[in-house]
Amino acid sequence: MRLKLGMVGGGQGAFIGGLHRIAARLDGQWELVAGALSSDPIRAVLSAHTLGIAAERSYASYAAMATAEAARADGIDAVAIVTPNHLHAPVATAFLHAGIPVICDKPMTRTAAEAEALAALVAETGVPFILTQTYTGYAMVREARALVARGAIGPVRHVQVEYLQDWLASPVEATGQKQALWRTDPAMSGDGGCIADIGTHALNLATFVSGLAPVAVLADLTAFGPGRRLDDNAAVMLRFDQGAKGMIWATQIAPGTKNALRLRIVGAAGGLSWDQEHPDDLSFTPLGEPTRLLRRGGETVLTPSRTPAGHPEGYLDAFATLYADAAQAVRAYRSRQAGDLPADLPGSAEGVSGMRFVAACVASSRKGGVWVDLDGQSCRAGAA
Repeated sequence: MRLKLGMVGGGQGAFIGGLHRIAARLDGQWELVAGALSSDPIRAVLSAHTLGIAAERSYASYAAMATAEAARADGIDAVAIVTPNHLHAPVATAFLHAGIPVICDKPMTRTAAEAEALAALVAETGVPFILTQTYTGYAMVREARALVARGAIGPVRHVQVEYLQDWLASPVEATGQKQALWRTDPAMSGDGGCIADIGTHALNLATFVSGLAPVAVLADLTAFGPGRRLDDNAAVMLRFDQGAKGMIWATQIAPGTKNALRLRIVGAAGGLSWDQEHPDDLSFTPLGEPTRLLRRGGETVLTPSRTPAGHPEGYLDAFATLYADAAQAVRAYRSRQAGDLPADLPGSAEGVSGMRFVAACVASSRKGGVWVDLDGQSCRAGAA
């Protein structure tokens, strides 16, 4: 039987809500049955009608939806939150209090304090909270993670991630473009612009594959767009636990790039590299040996995937993998067998780490580029 999904946000004209709906449908495990799809009542009603949601389950507010769905015998099994950042915490809080599992788009919240409070509520209630860090759903990203965990490249020494886009290379927010308007507004996005929007993806990819935790950053955040209040370019150096180092370049002003996310990880005994625009391939170079190209579905690749080898898997497939993992977690919760989330599924801990990273990067940049611990404390400039 399909799980019943609700959605907050994602009405007509929205971007990420449509991707969530496609991903949820791909494996046939979810059915969208309820929503508070827009703060605009007319848009909410029209959006619900277009998506086949019954009129009585189209809600004027997320609070009314959480209360009503929790009281129904056939209420939703989980809610997807696809609003701007400033609503993530209050919406998630309402549904967690109602005992309804949450699938939340990244970043987890608008501020680190909100993320920590929300994580505490997740721990208190025991209700599943899933964060859609989409790139962890790629088969070859999970293969890279498994190789590092097996010691295939030895102890990790350095991790480098580039995430390059060009959609803010011109001041599109001045044209009224919806995505640009809220992502460049501190009241809705938080203190981080590019660093929160895609920098958190870059950090999550680095930590997911390496298995390391970031402990300090030195960041230079810049708003190149005229009059832009939040960063659109971020250059970050990282220190990880266990002594590894790292670098992230995240930008939304690089002409000629659309979604150029690339990972390189270097260990004492080898290295790995992966490119999101060629997601079925993973380069593996054992020290002193020729580079091996590992391909999804190949004889030496252990990570399962959803389509036969040679049939490309992409962004929506990765998103759908997260929804399939979320279904497993929600079914366990509904059958009163709740426990930890599936090992590869991001949750509140990853959300808190991402928001502490954003806060530390903002603090470091505002202080002129000094090392800042992820707990917000400045480090001695020469500390190792």
